[in-house]
Amino acid sequence: MDVITSHADVFGQGLLVSLQISGCTFLLAAVGGVLLAVCRISPVRPLRLFAALYVSTVRSVPLLVLLALFVFGLPEIGLVYSLLWTVVTAMALYWAAFFCETVRAGVRSVPVGQTEAARALGLTFWQVLYHVVVPQALRCAVQPLASLLIAVVLNSSLAAAVGVTQELTGQTVLLDQQYAQPVFTFGAAAMCYVLLTLAVGRAAAVFERRLAVLR
Repeated sequence: MDVITSHADVFGQGLLVSLQISGCTFLLAAVGGVLLAVCRISPVRPLRLFAALYVSTVRSVPLLVLLALFVFGLPEIGLVYSLLWTVVTAMALYWAAFFCETVRAGVRSVPVGQTEAARALGLTFWQVLYHVVVPQALRCAVQPLASLLIAVVLNSSLAAAVGVTQELTGQTVLLDQQYAQPVFTFGAAAMCYVLLTLAVGRAAAVFERRLAVLR
């Protein structure tokens, strides 16, 4: 137990880096996912085909394989930048495919009559999306998006497998190698992840209730 109390700052720093990775990944995935979702419902056939192919391909590749491809493959073609941002980029591209499908499911929940009424009023396709479809779709997708954020947080631990030792799992591995107390070190790390996921779930529930009042 002493290894935890005497290294609380190490766990705190690792947790902070994990939050940074998860937050940046989720924000970038949100941007990419919304763009992909727009392409998937676009009347332009090449955009629909591109988005469908991207989603199908990326969702068929394990995240760890994609991380390894980016971390060890990009330097081979001359693309070298921060390891942390390499991991964030790979994870964002991966989770964007899942974000896309979550948003698209929300779009399908919007009654067709509303979009038809908006088009009858003279709104363009993009105006219908911005003012009518996307706001309602995001409201319906609060819980699925919260589940996606939880998955992003938990899978941020894979960054340790490709060399990002600053994050929580990486710091835990280093402590275990030094003190050989896996029950306490990994138990503390597991508790940190549990608290994070509980916080995300609670925040999503509150956010969903507030949006429901606004309907």
